Amino acid sequence: MVVTQSLSLHTQGRTDIQDITSQVAAIVKESGLRTGTVTVFCPGSTGGLTTIEYESGVMDDLRQVLDEVVPPDRNYQHHRRWGDDNGSAHVRAALVGPSLTVPFVDGSLTLGTWQQIVFLDFDTRPRARELVVQVMGE
Repeated sequence: MVVTQSLSLHTQGRTDIQDITSQVAAIVKESGLRTGTVTVFCPGSTGGLTTIEYESGVMDDLRQVLDEVVPPDRNYQHHRRWGDDNGSAHVRAALVGPSLTVPFVDGSLTLGTWQQIVFLDFDTRPRARELVVQVMGE
């Protein structure tokens, strides 16, 4: 069986990191499925999904590393081509990836103790986002 829902978020951009674990877990519970996988997908090219320990120190570290690897103030080809300022957002999103799949057993996500599902908005402005959450199992 497959159950598909959406998850609405309002983000601030500039590597806004939001913990969506409880919303994803609720969608899995509501599906009535006991065992399977849940996939969260971000339509669009400036957001990403991953897992992390959702605490301020680690999130600051992640932002710092992303700034070092993909500096926001670099003169990206994307800026010259389209006249905008979010070239780094596209590159960061490509590195992190647009989706995440997590197994669940007995209706519960199989995440580790310090592991949360997070959405990262890399765009340069606040956004309304609609993530696709697809639960597959039995």
